[in-house]
Amino acid sequence: MPISEWFQKKEKYTQITPGAKKRSVPDGIWSKCAECGEIIYQRELLKNLRVCPTCDFHYKLTVGDRLNLLLDDGKFKEFNASLSSTDPLNFVSEKSYFDSLAQSKEKTNLVEAVITAKGKINGRSIIIAVMDFRFIGGSMGSVVGEKVTCAVEKATEDKLPLIIISSSGGARMQEGMFSLMQMAKTSAAIGRFKKTNLPYISVLTNPTMGGVTASFASLGDVIIAELGALIGFAGPRVLEKTIKQKLPKGFQTAEFMLDYGQVDLIVHRKELKATISKLLDFFVGEKQ
Repeated sequence: MPISEWFQKKEKYTQITPGAKKRSVPDGIWSKCAECGEIIYQRELLKNLRVCPTCDFHYKLTVGDRLNLLLDDGKFKEFNASLSSTDPLNFVSEKSYFDSLAQSKEKTNLVEAVITAKGKINGRSIIIAVMDFRFIGGSMGSVVGEKVTCAVEKATEDKLPLIIISSSGGARMQEGMFSLMQMAKTSAAIGRFKKTNLPYISVLTNPTMGGVTASFASLGDVIIAELGALIGFAGPRVLEKTIKQKLPKGFQTAEFMLDYGQVDLIVHRKELKATISKLLDFFVGEKQ
């Protein structure tokens, strides 16, 4: 064998083959806690009702998650499902209000930022309204106000307990005064409902702000908050700029509000259904 051929053979046999490509971890398998930074297995987070198993940070839930969490077998009968916002002011900023509505509908598969329904909690019939922060920040426009008011009126007419789960950035600026009017309308409906002597349980989740806090969310016979929920009217940064002072640590959190008498209970998500059921038994009487 010629020397030149020997070197060709040697080159062939000493060639290093590339290793197999490193397998990447698919998206959505792990997530990082927004509060403590702990890496969480996504399936474990879902099993834990989207609560961090390390620090108990409560992630936002969709309206569907809320209904499944609270109602027996997740079953409910929705009403006023087709009510949808218009654009009374032809509002345009960075994008038009019409485009914002269309994008939120596509993103959430909802018609508006609240679902109102009749369902059961541990066998007891109730009227429930649940807000979804994904829909334009859960803001309260004319339709949200109308749906909440209709839910309160249905609870009044059917003589059933009322539960409202709030998650909102406040009034919907794209509707201007039409949005602000909903504060008075929903509050007046709650006032009429009070005459039935049936309980209205208000649940404040993260965040509950602005006109929602200043109206129906703060009018419950019992006001429950989830752990760590941001609750208030204006945001902390706005307040600090307005009063030109540093706010106390934990200001506007559920825990701060509990200390100062703005909420009655702070309840872990795992205990929320059981707690509401006990309150209903207390106010209405145990089921026969």
